[in-house]
Amino acid sequence: MDMLYDFHTHTFMSDGALAPIELIRRAAVNGYSAIGISDHAGPGTMEAAIAGALGDCELAAAHWGIIAVAGVELTHVPAGAIAELARAAKQAGALYVVVHGESPVEPVEPGTNGAAAACPDVDILAHPGHISPEVAAAAVANNVFLEVTARQGHSLTNGHVVLIGRAAGARFLVNSDAHAPGDLLTRDKAESVARGAGLSDHEVRQVLDDNPRELLRRLGLGPA
Repeated sequence: MDMLYDFHTHTFMSDGALAPIELIRRAAVNGYSAIGISDHAGPGTMEAAIAGALGDCELAAAHWGIIAVAGVELTHVPAGAIAELARAAKQAGALYVVVHGESPVEPVEPGTNGAAAACPDVDILAHPGHISPEVAAAAVANNVFLEVTARQGHSLTNGHVVLIGRAAGARFLVNSDAHAPGDLLTRDKAESVARGAGLSDHEVRQVLDDNPRELLRRLGLGPA
């Protein structure tokens, strides 16, 4: 049976449309096996965003059989503060940390990609735009997944991310970056995003199945 995993979504704890519990419910109905809640945050909002997701994730997992994971997306923070903030997020209860990468459609500070890829407390570098070979190599060295995104605009450089990341041996995840119910993935949509980025059939299976399970294992939520 094909599974469906998504580790980049937003609720009204930042700029999404739904409460965490409703987004998780809709994901479960969509056939999700696991969903991560990763609201946008900086130092002033990080603890509230994480706390807002934690209880809902625990409740949903207990009653609906879906793996629901509380995380955070560090967004438009100074590149030089990423390591400190990622560590603080984990200490505040986030099981995983996403960093909002240097998307071609937003004015993210240059150097953000490099700081995220070099940080052992970062798990996913989201929509990294025109990523360099050096950053891709650092992501491999520090076990940071590179995102292939379904989000309009951010997805413009998916092909470049795959091309550069593949050469470095990077691991990819397909995520929705959902802000509303209609943004959530289906298995067909996830496969379409992956193939559209230039991934082969073998790579699609790895990116949609093997890599998410590897992340869940790291988080203590999957088989050893």
